[in-house]
Amino acid sequence: MDKQKADRIIVEYVHKIYGFAVKKSYSYEEAEELGAEMVKEVYLSILKAREIVNIEGYIWRICENTYAKYVASSKKKQGIALDGVELPYYDEYDLGDSGEELKKLRREIGFLTCRRRKIVYSFYYEGKSIQTIAAEQELPEGTVKWHLNKARNDLKEGFSMERKVGNLGISPVEAVVISHHGKTEADGGPEKYLKDRLNLNIVYSVYDTPRTKEEIAEELGMTPVFLEDRIILLTENGFLTELPGKRYTTYVKFSPRKISLEAGENVLKMKLLAARELTEQYVPKVREAIADFQEVYIPGGNRELFEAAVIFYAVTEKCCLPIDRDLSNYRIRTLGGGDYYCTVDVKHEIVDPDYQFTITESVKDYGCCGPMTRKSEKYDGLFAWSVDSRFCSREGNWRNNMTSDYEAVYEVMTGSITDTQANADKYNRLRERGFLTPDGKLNIMVVKDDFHDFFNRIPDPGKEIMDTFAGFALEQAMLAAKMYPSQMQDLVVADFVRYFMGNFVAMMVMDRLYDHKIFRPLTEVEKVTSHLLLFADRLPEG
Repeated sequence: MDKQKADRIIVEYVHKIYGFAVKKSYSYEEAEELGAEMVKEVYLSILKAREIVNIEGYIWRICENTYAKYVASSKKKQGIALDGVELPYYDEYDLGDSGEELKKLRREIGFLTCRRRKIVYSFYYEGKSIQTIAAEQELPEGTVKWHLNKARNDLKEGFSMERKVGNLGISPVEAVVISHHGKTEADGGPEKYLKDRLNLNIVYSVYDTPRTKEEIAEELGMTPVFLEDRIILLTENGFLTELPGKRYTTYVKFSPRKISLEAGENVLKMKLLAARELTEQYVPKVREAIADFQEVYIPGGNRELFEAAVIFYAVTEKCCLPIDRDLSNYRIRTLGGGDYYCTVDVKHEIVDPDYQFTITESVKDYGCCGPMTRKSEKYDGLFAWSVDSRFCSREGNWRNNMTSDYEAVYEVMTGSITDTQANADKYNRLRERGFLTPDGKLNIMVVKDDFHDFFNRIPDPGKEIMDTFAGFALEQAMLAAKMYPSQMQDLVVADFVRYFMGNFVAMMVMDRLYDHKIFRPLTEVEKVTSHLLLFADRLPEG
C-alpha cells in the first residue's frame, strides 16, 4: 500500500487502537506498551498489503493477534497480569547476599514508585503477608501481587544498570541572590523555600529539561525516597509545575550560567543614552507637573529631595515600553498566600574575562530593592512608596520595610501615641530607622494626597522618546532570550522590554542629576527618606 495512505489510516485509528489496549491492560503503563506494539504491527502489515477490502476488520484481527502474543510473552516473564489472569509472584526472590549487591539493591528499591516501594518493603523486609499488605494499602490482593512482580522486573532491570550522577550531584548550583516581584507570605518570600540548597537544586534540575521524579533523583545523585516530600512541597507552592508524563518543569527565572561582559556593556551604553535623553527632555516635564504642589512635608525643606523621588517613580512606572505577553504561568502562588515572580541569580562564568570596559559607569552599582509599596489596613489612605538603593541609608530592603513603621509614624503625627513607656517599642523602632530624630522630629517625607491621584499628575514621556529605544530593547530582548530555556523566553523578553527604562535607567538619571549638580548632594539626614514617600490624609506639624 502507498505510504501516504497507510499514514492516513494510522492517524485515523491510533486512538481507537489505544482504547482497545486500555481495555485489555491492567494499567496505563501496560496500555502504552501494548498499544505501541499494536500500532507498529498494524502499520507494517498495511504497508505490505496490496489491497484491503474491510480495513476495520483487518486492523482488529491484527490487534487481537498482537494481544495474544503479548499475553503469552508476559506469562513467560511472570511479571504482568492481563484481563484478570493472576500470575505467580516470587516470594522466594533473593534480595542479595554480598554487601555491595545489597547496597545496590536497596538503592534500586529507592527508585521504585512510592506505592510499589512500600509494598516491597512490607513484603520482603517486614515479612507481611499479601493479605495484610492488601488491607493496609486498600488494594485487591491480586494488585499487590502484580506490584510485586512489576517491582521484581524493575529491580532486575535497575540492578544491571549503571546509574550516573548528574552534574548537580557533583557540582550543585548556588544562589547568590533570591528576589521576587509581588506579594510575599507573612513570614517570607521565595527564600523561605529556595534558601534550602536541596530544594534549590531540585527546582534547577528541571529548568533546562523537564524531568520525572526518578530523573531528578539521578541528576542529584540521590534516591527518590528522599526527594518525594520536597517535590510535593515545591509543586504545591508553585516552584515546580507537573507536566503530562509525570515530568516537572519550573517557571522560576534563573540567571544564565555564562555571561558576556561585552554584551552587557553594549546594553549599558544604550541605557546611559536613555538616561541622558530622559534627563534632558523628560525630567523638566516631571518637575513642572509638581511645581505648584505644596501639600508635602519635607524634613529640612530641600524640595529637590521630593522631586528626586517623583522623578524616580516617573522613570520606573511611566516609561515602561509596551509588550503584549501572557505571563500568568510565571506567577508563583504559594499555599501561604504568596503571589509573585521569582528570580534567582546564580554563580556565573564570564566568557570574555579579558574584555576591557570602555565606560567608567560600568563599575557603578545600579541595584535597587523596589519599588516597594505598603498599604495600611488600619488607617484609610495611608500608603508608602519607596526604593532602596545607594542613594538612601536604609538597610534590610523589603524585609525591614514594615507597614507597622508607617502606621507608627502616622500615630506620632496625629498625637494618638506619645513617647511613654507603653509606646517605647514603637518609638525605639522609629529612631532605629531614622524616621524620628534625637530631638523627636519626624524625618520622613509625607504627601497629603491619595497615592494614585498624586502620581496621575505625572505626564508620560512621549512617543518620540519611547520609540527611540523600543526597537533596540526588543532586539536585545530576543538575543537575551536565547540564553534561557524555552519555557522562560516569554518572561525574559517581556521583562527586558518593559523594564528597559526601569530601575537601572532611573539610577542613571539620579547620577546625572547629582553628578552634574542639577541637584545638590544628599546629606546623611536626607538619605533616610530619599526615594521614600508616605501618603496620608494630613501632614506633620512644624
